[in-house]
Amino acid sequence: MSSDADALIRQHRTATATLTVTRDGEPLAGQEVVVAQRSHEFLFGCTGFEFVPLANGELATAPEVGPDGVAGSLGEADAGRVERLADLWLDLFNFATLPFYWGRFEPERGRPDTHRLRETARWFAERGCLVKGHPLAWHTVSAEWLTELSNPEIVEAQLGRIRREVTDFAGVIDTWDVINEAVIMPIFDRYDNGLTRICRELGRIPLVRMVFDAAREANPTATLLLNDFDMSAAYECLVEGVLEAGIRIDALGLQSHMHQGYWGEEKTLAILDRFARYGLPIHFTETTLLSGQLMPADIVDLNDYQVSDWPSTPEGEERQADEIVRHYKTLLSHPSVRATTYWGMVDGGWLGAPGGFVRADGTPKPSYEALRSLVRDEWWVPPTPLGTDPHGRVGFTGFLGEYEVSTAGRTVTFRLDEPGPATVDVAL
Repeated sequence: MSSDADALIRQHRTATATLTVTRDGEPLAGQEVVVAQRSHEFLFGCTGFEFVPLANGELATAPEVGPDGVAGSLGEADAGRVERLADLWLDLFNFATLPFYWGRFEPERGRPDTHRLRETARWFAERGCLVKGHPLAWHTVSAEWLTELSNPEIVEAQLGRIRREVTDFAGVIDTWDVINEAVIMPIFDRYDNGLTRICRELGRIPLVRMVFDAAREANPTATLLLNDFDMSAAYECLVEGVLEAGIRIDALGLQSHMHQGYWGEEKTLAILDRFARYGLPIHFTETTLLSGQLMPADIVDLNDYQVSDWPSTPEGEERQADEIVRHYKTLLSHPSVRATTYWGMVDGGWLGAPGGFVRADGTPKPSYEALRSLVRDEWWVPPTPLGTDPHGRVGFTGFLGEYEVSTAGRTVTFRLDEPGPATVDVAL
């Protein structure tokens, strides 16, 4: 599979560019220019929850641990190690997901944590990262005060919440998981919550229409995702119903928490092919691969697996590094995939699992180095001296994204946006 994946990655993710370089209107003939990549078009993402304290100047005090065992109001990590993590994060990723879980974002009605999240989103944007908000509508980690409202009042509050967040963050967050896990939403029975109530009354598709319409109205140019963990035919049926109803979806989110073991290339590609047939971009929105003991295969709801200690192991770290390389190569080999988000930079995040790229002590694992080697070495064009021909032309092959060409103190940027042959005129 690896050689096939590499060939497909070159086919779908690279351009063979011919630059015609001019200076002061004349071809720059027989001169050396330096071409260098500045960014990837593909979105290599990770959660950015850990950096809420850093972006808001809160590193002097670590966040309190809540009753659910999660640090801070938004699930951010211990602030004491965040500065060390920031350099590792920014050296690998270009796409951040920030937490908008309603129950933590607005635990008291009318007092949303807008300022802190906006500052965090700006922190990422200033460092060249695209930012996504997750999620706008979800039955889990929902605001408890919703249960005191009638169903019409819950609908009004939910739509108002969507309009407020999408409007308040427009320009800094223009990508949203609009509704999360709608497949299970009307049959969810673990505890009472406002979203399950209205989903049962209205039905999945009418609810999807309402929340997408509200988000679209608030920011017509936003990228809006339908996101789910259910990779069964039930999700396909929901997608088909939504599209048949004329609801515009900008991308499909597929979750891939592999706590019970790596899916493997064959399964991953089969899932991608099933959902690619709708003609929508695909985001792998929540990926985890463990570097410790795997969760038993008989666990149906991953939340049911609770252990007091779940360490990373040397053997597990080598396995994780191998699987990370295989997984990312598989995703990039499929033309429908536009983004992937890893669910947690550091061990001990969701469910306490050793799923991060970084150990609990802050040191990077082999999986971090393996993925960085792909993203920043194998899939990257470093500053490369090239000589122009008599017509000022120079050629190279590079991954889609932004580049710069420079010579004699002048620098111009350009983009490679489509795979295959490309001709680019560069005026220095």
